Amino acid sequence: MLHLVKYLLIFLFLFSNIILSQTIESINVEGNQNFSSGDYLDWIQLTKGQKIFPGIMDSIKFRSARELAVQGYLNASFKNSSMSYLSDSQKVKIFINVDEGEPTYVKNIFFTGADSSDSSQILPDFEYLKGQVFNSSDLRQNILEALVYYEDNGFPFAKIIISSIYFYSDSTNGDNYADLHLKIDKGKSKSIIDRIEITGNTKTKDNVITRELRIAKGQEYSQNLIDELPSRLNRLGFFAPIATPEFFVDKDGKGVLLIRVKEKETNNFDGILGYIPPAQNEKKGYLTGLVNVSLRNLFGTGRAAAVRWQQFDRYSQDLELKYLEPWLFGYPFNFTGDIYQKKQDTSYIQRKLSGQLEFLATETISAAISLTSELTIPTESNTSVFTVYNSSAITTGLSLKIDSRDDPYSPTSGILFENSYSYSKKRIKGPAKYITPGLQTSISLQRIIVGLNIYKELFRRQVIALGLHDEELKGSFFEQSDLFRLGGTNTLRGYREDQFLGSRVFWSNLEYRFLLTRRTFVFLFFDTGYFLSKADPNRNIAKAEGFKIGYGLGMDIETSFGVMAVSYALAKGSSFSDGLIHFGLVSEF
Repeated sequence: MLHLVKYLLIFLFLFSNIILSQTIESINVEGNQNFSSGDYLDWIQLTKGQKIFPGIMDSIKFRSARELAVQGYLNASFKNSSMSYLSDSQKVKIFINVDEGEPTYVKNIFFTGADSSDSSQILPDFEYLKGQVFNSSDLRQNILEALVYYEDNGFPFAKIIISSIYFYSDSTNGDNYADLHLKIDKGKSKSIIDRIEITGNTKTKDNVITRELRIAKGQEYSQNLIDELPSRLNRLGFFAPIATPEFFVDKDGKGVLLIRVKEKETNNFDGILGYIPPAQNEKKGYLTGLVNVSLRNLFGTGRAAAVRWQQFDRYSQDLELKYLEPWLFGYPFNFTGDIYQKKQDTSYIQRKLSGQLEFLATETISAAISLTSELTIPTESNTSVFTVYNSSAITTGLSLKIDSRDDPYSPTSGILFENSYSYSKKRIKGPAKYITPGLQTSISLQRIIVGLNIYKELFRRQVIALGLHDEELKGSFFEQSDLFRLGGTNTLRGYREDQFLGSRVFWSNLEYRFLLTRRTFVFLFFDTGYFLSKADPNRNIAKAEGFKIGYGLGMDIETSFGVMAVSYALAKGSSFSDGLIHFGLVSEF
């Protein structure tokens, strides 16, 4: 007996090795009328050269019949399907002989639990299935669309149950039919958001969060609205990326919207200082560098303040103070105040005092009006070289902003569109020796600024970011202090900060980003820039125009101090050693 078992095991071992070493030479499909041979090959998931396995023909028939049933062909058969061996017994030919049969049509659809609102909104969509070939994918899609409608109209817990499907044949014409029996269960009543609970906010006040949600107490539940809430809160910049809120009904039957947040550091300091020792003909050295302090979400109220100081060289310096008061008096208006002073080498000092009132029309669209008072003072000089006029200006402006980005620091979708128009009335007051007869002492200037940033996730963790910006200044003549500036971290990388001046500037930024975490990514970039400064023969100013290209790579890193941006950039025609490193925190004000 033991010898018999031993020989049987040896036989099975040898036989299985022979079987498992055989491969498919070809697969032929015959008898198919409504579906191509390629469809069947896709369904059975077998290819030439693949090893055969025990029960392969049963698998082929099962997989084919399953897909045919999904398409409404429930009576298919596979008689005379076979597998033949070639002369060397190592390769096989598979023949699939299929009789697809007649399709099954949807005859009737019966609903239980439907009410009058369903009759007008849901049931008509299912009526289109009647008379069509029964396709389970189409039925599933209709059910999903109906559930989405219920979720967006106050029934997040709605269910549509397939109670039964009755298949039969008509003895008169021989057609096959199916009657569908569906049950709609929407729950007892519509779900209402009676209460909003927020967890994780140790500093930010609840009302700062709820006002951004724009949800009124007692509002009807809508899944579409709930899905938009994370992007609304992410745009505040106070939190780590927020997950979709949860909704449940408490023991008292009240609808509760639960929002979980994780606060991030909103007070940022960015700075670097250097000391330049005096030259041989100088008595004292000087400091150079950048200090940027941003205080956001002050006392958990959403208020913000910022200070920026930058020393370019011994004689050039920028100083700016900004303050934001959000939701003025509890209404959707943001007020921003700005004090700015620019000291440009030994040419002039420019001071600006401005205020802006922004109306938050929706969570993505806002419009603003602004008023700016500007004063330009030439630096006293012993030379007779003209720099700028002593002037004052009042500027009024309008702007429109559309921001649909899903995250302000590392967007993967959406756009940021900013468009502004401003009108300045400028009055020239001196120096007297440069105010010649015929000189216009009252000048009108117009500034048009357009910016568009587009973000698209091509593949998982891979994002394309495209920015297009155009700024144009119109007027009878311009001074150096009026012109736009191009070059540096925020415009054209590979060039010094504010290296080029123009009455018209254009730049584009194209980045290919690979996300390491939600707000940390590496990127390759390609920047272009154009500037134009028109000629002014009366002041011996020649026309200046140029098109520049910069490219390189960089990284944005989320730290406890904010999002830090570092990039290495080359200007077109520059050698590797001439590259510039741009470094700083991403603006959060």
